[in-house]
Amino acid sequence: VQLQASGGGLVQAGGSLRLSCAGSGRPFSNYAMGWFRQAPGKEREFVTANSRSGADTSYEDSVKGRFTISGDNAKNTLSLQMNSLKPEDTAIYYCAAKSTSALRAVYFRASQYDYWGQGTLVTVSS
Repeated sequence: VQLQASGGGLVQAGGSLRLSCAGSGRPFSNYAMGWFRQAPGKEREFVTANSRSGADTSYEDSVKGRFTISGDNAKNTLSLQMNSLKPEDTAIYYCAAKSTSALRAVYFRASQYDYWGQGTLVTVSS
């Protein structure tokens, strides 16, 4: 699967952005999906992920209650709604897919994912 992330931009603290990840190739229903981010000078970190079935979701603690992951398998898209953005959310955001037969597993490590989008930059000003 090929992934294309979009929707990043510059927003003031407290604002919102919606990121999208469009896929081509195999349907998203074959994959567990996730969002990661990488701030300047830092390692790529987990943000949120869905299991392949979509029934299971996990969020990094700092984004709980502010970010929401959602998927539309019919359209082969994955979204990340980000509300109440903070300057520390500034990073390049990447969508990722993991080929798996497990329907309920959620994957937290970047090394577990097989496919990556190119990233989209989110900048939150204070």
